[in-house]
Amino acid sequence: MKKTNTEFLLNQIVESIQDKKGKKVVVADLTSIEDTITNYFIICEGYSPNQVSSIANNVKEEVKENAGEAPLVVDGLRNAEWVAMDYADVIVHIFQPEARNFYNLETLWADAQLKSIPDID
Repeated sequence: MKKTNTEFLLNQIVESIQDKKGKKVVVADLTSIEDTITNYFIICEGYSPNQVSSIANNVKEEVKENAGEAPLVVDGLRNAEWVAMDYADVIVHIFQPEARNFYNLETLWADAQLKSIPDID
């Protein structure tokens, strides 16, 4: 079975996050929800501003190299508390733990199908 471009993109993003030790990765499938801004969210966390920035930069580089796609927008790199990366079909959210708990996207999008990805140590 051939993977779609979106499936390939999702896998590349998750692998890029895990390469930099991003934790608590969740893929939120929004395709069954009407009028959403994207089809998928990938939500993860890094434990410091440096790790959040490192994860974001690795996602940007690896996805460009392996999937040939660059983000349309990257926001939040300056303070690296919450970085959002827009790949049209997929929006990546990289949080520090406190910001992730505060914004709680998983609850906000409770109608989404959530898939937790096991951490790699």
